[in-house]
Amino acid sequence: MRGNMSQSDSNKKKVSSKQVVAIIGIVLLVLLYVVALIAAIVGNPASNHIFFAALYGTVVIPVMIWIYTWLYGKITGKHTIADAPLETMENGDESE
Repeated sequence: MRGNMSQSDSNKKKVSSKQVVAIIGIVLLVLLYVVALIAAIVGNPASNHIFFAALYGTVVIPVMIWIYTWLYGKITGKHTIADAPLETMENGDESE
């Protein structure tokens, strides 16, 4: 039995830091939208500000995730989705 349990443990996929950051971003966006909706329903005087904070977060949070992904790729030397396409980079090298 232990052999089977070890196999299932080793088959589990490790969660990368990029996935954790993406999940945190999703949770933050959902919380912003829920808080804005609740504030609007309740009639909170600050609901206007909360709505604009949700709009601001809709743009800023994904940009921050992209910056994190780009920096992660630069620091580790790995190609990430935030990097320029390889074709563009190769063409740029040829023109120099």
